[in-house]
Amino acid sequence: MILKGAEAARYCAKPDPARPGLLIFGADAMRVALKRQEAIAALVGPEGEAEMRLTRMSGGDLRRDGSLLLDAIKAVGFFPGPRVAFVEEATDGLSEVIRVALNEWRPGDAVIMVTAGGLTGKSALKGLFEKHPAAVCIGLYDEPPGREEIEAALKAAGLVDIDREAMNDLNMLARALDPGDFRQTLEKIALYKYGDPSPLTPADVAAMAPATIEAEVDELIDAVAEGRAQAIGPLFRRLEGQGTQPVTICIAALRHFRILHAAASDPGGPGAGIQKARVSFKQKDAMGRQAGHWGGRVLEAAVSLLLETDLTLRSSSKAPGMALMERALIRLAMMRR
Repeated sequence: MILKGAEAARYCAKPDPARPGLLIFGADAMRVALKRQEAIAALVGPEGEAEMRLTRMSGGDLRRDGSLLLDAIKAVGFFPGPRVAFVEEATDGLSEVIRVALNEWRPGDAVIMVTAGGLTGKSALKGLFEKHPAAVCIGLYDEPPGREEIEAALKAAGLVDIDREAMNDLNMLARALDPGDFRQTLEKIALYKYGDPSPLTPADVAAMAPATIEAEVDELIDAVAEGRAQAIGPLFRRLEGQGTQPVTICIAALRHFRILHAAASDPGGPGAGIQKARVSFKQKDAMGRQAGHWGGRVLEAAVSLLLETDLTLRSSSKAPGMALMERALIRLAMMRR
């Protein structure tokens, strides 16, 4: 049986111990590991490993001795409670061994938990779990978590009273960060709010959100939009050292200045225009002020300059890309003055 999306997330949070096996696979090892940890913890409880109700084996162990899995699911534990036989890093070569274990499984045996990397549509291991009448197959792909999954993670971290804007900001963070980084951020926010009964606010989220290369690009663009030409050089050197491409900076600058131009042209004023735009929660107030300072006519010229720079960067010009981009941003900062 195949489970996807919210249905898969719900199953990992509360697996059915009456089903013989669960396969979780995906190219993102961290995402697979987090889901596997959640499912095992739900099956055996917090003391399951200490009470020896969890048997771990690698794919390599099982290749050397195919009887390990069958022995693990049939073994009688010293402590009462559900048991799990966990096979890590399985491959198609283990399909027959796992097939035998699934066929021999009976109610009361240990649940078979299998994790694997990215599997193709023709994978024998994937096909085994998909076609089995009682086993469950879950594929984790490179896509951001859904709202239900985010809310479950928030609840697990002890965060229940959340401002609506803060929830929107967390949704954006979930799309920007790796699953492990997002989980660590939630734990950090939960510690930050420990003992504080007030709702979680966008300011709290901003204070705990990790810095990323995208955030450093935003810092550079903000310096340009605020006319701080002297800050451009040091910020540029830092991004250059991290391997950021000039086209990446140009795209970010174009997006930023187009939003400012649209906000400055809004009938309700720059502040109202920024609220309508899809921008990061960290940037709303600053961009509203920037749009008001620049004005529509100057912003139109700024967008034209960036478009010209973008075309040059993508052309066959032999001019150094980073130097070209840095000069364009300094010109922009001077235009604001």
